[in-house]
Amino acid sequence: MDQALLSKTAAAMVAKGKGILAADESSGTCEARFKSIGVECTEESRRAYRGLLFTTPGAEQFISGVILYDETMRQKTSDGVPFADYLAKKGILPGIKVDTGAKSLALCPGEKVSEGLDGLRERLAAYFKLGARFAKWRAVITIGEAIPTHTCLYANAHALARYAALCQEASIVPIIEPEVLLDGEHAIERCEEVTEATLRATYAALAAHNVSCEHTILKASMVVSGKGCARQAGVDEVAGRTVRVLKRTVPAAQPGVVFLSGGQSDVAATAHLNAMAAMKGLPWPLTFSYSRALQNPALGTWKGQSANVGAAQRAFHHRAHMNSLAAQGRWKAELEKQAA
Repeated sequence: MDQALLSKTAAAMVAKGKGILAADESSGTCEARFKSIGVECTEESRRAYRGLLFTTPGAEQFISGVILYDETMRQKTSDGVPFADYLAKKGILPGIKVDTGAKSLALCPGEKVSEGLDGLRERLAAYFKLGARFAKWRAVITIGEAIPTHTCLYANAHALARYAALCQEASIVPIIEPEVLLDGEHAIERCEEVTEATLRATYAALAAHNVSCEHTILKASMVVSGKGCARQAGVDEVAGRTVRVLKRTVPAAQPGVVFLSGGQSDVAATAHLNAMAAMKGLPWPLTFSYSRALQNPALGTWKGQSANVGAAQRAFHHRAHMNSLAAQGRWKAELEKQAA
């Protein structure tokens, strides 16, 4: 465990005005997204699309790191440079998703637990050699009638803690992602309650496994109304409730918190981040680790056509720029009208 390297990596991940691009979609997730724009999902089309994002001129001004999928970690740019090496030369940290997906939790109907701990120590050592300096493990918490259960919260917290300990042993900074899904008809009050319980369980497990808070990044859900709820909370309420939960549960020693967009619209994810980052007296920096909320405009512009690469990169650059401003509390809605 190289503490100096871990400290340097964690600080760089949440550097001022920078956030993390989540480009770790599985082939199945990519297939669904490509289908929406009429593009066949092949290894080459996935490589071309990821390459478009990674080679966007100036992206390094706003992007501190990229979470890669195993396939992407082993792919190269059109010039033959491994993606991880290309990103590192631009000053962008390569990261890697290491869980193997959420599976049904035995005897807990409607709940999931993420798997992938078997062989993880060896995989982390291999990923470190390939250039990965941080990793990600996503747990999924569903809100429904009588769920999440104590069993679900603690099964996922235990897995996150074991993963985090193995990462730190390998000198890789772990991103801890216990995602509370926005699917459902629940009110924002219920989301706040579940998010707090989830984070309490997670940090108790991290402490039990001797995980160092100083070398960990939280990838948090925002506290929002369920997607099917009749009353959708406004930006200020989302920001206030989310920060309240974080202050109650996340140690001040942690280097930073990055947010997932979780199915929010591009602009909503930016507006919520901006409102939180603008608050005074936060013990840690807040920034973004978005997938769809960063990629959607670029994907829709690209449409699988090489002639559209430049326009797609400009769309990605604009979205990254907007979120960079939001992470500093400097975003304004009128900036969205100024197409990059």
